[in-house]
Amino acid sequence: MHASDAPAQPLVPLSRSFFERDTEAVARDLLGKLLLSDVDGVPTGGRIVETEAYLGVADPGSHAATRGMTERNKVLFGPPGRAYVYFTYGNHHMLNLVSHAPGIAGGVLVRALEPLWGIAEMERRRRRPLHEITNGPGKLAAALGLDLSDNDVEIGRGRIAIYDASPPDATIGVSGRVGLSAGYELDLRFFIEGNPFVSKGRTGPSPVALRRLVEKPPEGRRKPRR
Repeated sequence: MHASDAPAQPLVPLSRSFFERDTEAVARDLLGKLLLSDVDGVPTGGRIVETEAYLGVADPGSHAATRGMTERNKVLFGPPGRAYVYFTYGNHHMLNLVSHAPGIAGGVLVRALEPLWGIAEMERRRRRPLHEITNGPGKLAAALGLDLSDNDVEIGRGRIAIYDASPPDATIGVSGRVGLSAGYELDLRFFIEGNPFVSKGRTGPSPVALRRLVEKPPEGRRKPRR
């Protein structure tokens, strides 16, 4: 498949039933699927090459792991097959796909995309060269032109669509998650090994979490000397 302004061949959208399954299975099966956005009539998108699964209330890394449903996380408890978009670190939007079995909150963070369509527009939005426009969750959301207006919108009914494609003919890598203060050690990150558009993030606590630990160590622990 070659890059172009829009897909040339007929595409089959993923059904809601695809997302009404175990979140971890959905995260793995999303690899190789085609993610497109249509913002102001300009199609952009590509192949999903990296994801992370975020489970229910027992997952310390998930937004669902609070004292209950909140205005922010309620989308995760809602019907599968919807977009959960949130703003983080003051400058990044993140695209998640609500995916879970009945009665269980959960979602899949789309972490990286191999650009295929609308590359010139994605480079313009990101002001970066090709290999740096979608190799991270905040980067790909910016490249696709996504924002909070896409939150809680059914996939395929708004600006975001996901289409079926053959599974990747490559080894699927599995690791802990990236940039979390808790739950990063769980093997819930999936990626296509050897793909140059997989993010450079490393499993482990986020720099923010480490800084907070140094500034305010847990009770009973001394602040390390410099």
